[in-house]
Amino acid sequence: MGNQSNTLPQLLRETATRVPDATALIFHGARIAYGQLLDHTNRLAAGLQALGVKKGDRVALLMPNCPQFVIGFFGALRAGGIITATSSMYTPREVAHQWNDAGVDLVIADQRLFPIIKGALPQLQRKPKVILTGPRQYGPHSFRKLCEALNNPAAHHPGRNSAPAAWEDSPAAYTRWTDILCRARREECRPPAPDGLEPSDIACLQYTGGTTGTSKGAMLTHANLVINANQANEWLSCGREKPEVVVAGLPLFHIYAMTCIMISSIATGGTVVILPRFELRAALNVIKKYHPTIYHGVPTMYVAFNNAPHVERYGFRSLRVCMSGGAPLPVEVRQRFEALTGGKLVEGYGLTETSPVTHINPPNGSSKVGSIGLPIRDTEARIMDLETGETEVTDGQPGEIVIRGPQVMQGYWNKPGETAHVLRNGWLYTGDVAKKDPDGFFYIVDRKKDMIIAGGYNVYPREVEEVLFECPKIKEAGVIGVPDPYRGETVKAFLVLKEGAIATPEEIMAFCRERLAAYKVPREVVFRDSLPKSAVGKYLRRELRNL
Repeated sequence: MGNQSNTLPQLLRETATRVPDATALIFHGARIAYGQLLDHTNRLAAGLQALGVKKGDRVALLMPNCPQFVIGFFGALRAGGIITATSSMYTPREVAHQWNDAGVDLVIADQRLFPIIKGALPQLQRKPKVILTGPRQYGPHSFRKLCEALNNPAAHHPGRNSAPAAWEDSPAAYTRWTDILCRARREECRPPAPDGLEPSDIACLQYTGGTTGTSKGAMLTHANLVINANQANEWLSCGREKPEVVVAGLPLFHIYAMTCIMISSIATGGTVVILPRFELRAALNVIKKYHPTIYHGVPTMYVAFNNAPHVERYGFRSLRVCMSGGAPLPVEVRQRFEALTGGKLVEGYGLTETSPVTHINPPNGSSKVGSIGLPIRDTEARIMDLETGETEVTDGQPGEIVIRGPQVMQGYWNKPGETAHVLRNGWLYTGDVAKKDPDGFFYIVDRKKDMIIAGGYNVYPREVEEVLFECPKIKEAGVIGVPDPYRGETVKAFLVLKEGAIATPEEIMAFCRERLAAYKVPREVVFRDSLPKSAVGKYLRRELRNL
């Protein structure tokens, strides 16, 4: 188990020193050992420093799941950078907002996402340096050739960069991933100035809507993330008998996968089988081939497994435990999954602001249906009155759940007002309504006031509404979440058109699709003559739900 006082690069280095030949990552059949992972990470860190990355610089990662995400994450941290992981599903508009807020200095991206970067560049206040990598560089054949090039200076001739089409029109600097690694073969990564890395240093700006819906970066330290990974590992008894094998079907840019899959596995010397994205057939085949011991997912994944033909043939019984997070787990989904697969499915709870895990149901059979479980080690949770947040309520009564523990963020990046609102007297006020039973198990009664959780992703109505208001035909817009049997919830928009305007639901959806990630796009559009409002003109979402 990783040392609690480690930084994240120290965590990787200790594991790689202890088990250098153990498999850290499997990607399209290629096996990457811990010693190789550490070598590529250190080379990248040295290359980043040669490009001018210094302590505190913000480094964005924009790519689907791949080994380069893991190497980029630990390499940038080793060089002293602060990671801001960016959704590969974002539009240029969304990317620009996050990178402007974070003040991104350098981007490591999958070359297939170059159009997103190019579209974001005109909106960026500063032009970051860009490193592009390819999806096949860590496949079996390419990975072997890359390792040969790194170990044999004569085997690699960088030559002229083959930039993506129209890159020359871009004001950003561009470098290839392979060139960065190969140039660094004789260089060593120096401790980032001025004093090296400390566990208390910020490691990530992890973006979330928090409790208000305005996007902001939760400042998570090395200690926050290392400790939370160890907390989760201890609760689930990870690595105690043999190394775990875990599937990365969740996106690594999301805090759930980042901590519970990537960091947690590295802390124990386990193996991560990387899927570029969740696809049912690929996930089933990985489970059958690699016999994973842990699976982390969101309810929609388990719904998909439940409906897969002959799911019992894929070897789910190798799984010690399956974890569900990101959204409430319907009781019937859990019960059907366990009956079909023989796997053990337990629910947990957390927030981006808590790195993310705070509660997990015990995996030993004492879990409670419908509960998010018990607070994990060194974590305190209380239910406070909804009016003032100052009085703890009695068991069984609903109130706001507040959290205190070593995994709680330092605050929101450059947002002292938002920070003061949610961090009070050492407690994080989550905005979630919950209750606690006499046995200490917690239950979520309601979610953050307006947030929609669609397929495990947070959707904030205000952001969708702002895009809808950009449409020249729309006069008023109100957005809510409605139940969906597969995604948990989906986005529904109520619209009032401007006088004389004519539009179809399909037209509105297409407009949104150009400006929002797919999971944020309304799946239902209703046109009305007016929308319910308060006396001060605020849309009343609770009344929209009754329409």
